[in-house]
Amino acid sequence: MENDQLAQRVRAFRKLKGYTQIELAEELGVSVAVLGSLERGTRRNDPKLLKLIANKLDISYEELVTVREE
Repeated sequence: MENDQLAQRVRAFRKLKGYTQIELAEELGVSVAVLGSLERGTRRNDPKLLKLIANKLDISYEELVTVREE
């Protein structure tokens, strides 16, 4: 998955679950800068961090990183 698509999905799921960047970053134990760069697509994808995000947002890792063709 391209960084831009993943960035959009992370941001969309975060907002859907009602978290601000600050709240989610605190819950994950990462800086807001790390989460922000991931959501802008400027950070290299880190599967460990993506799994933490999926877990915290109560979605599967596959749901977070998989774009379904319609």
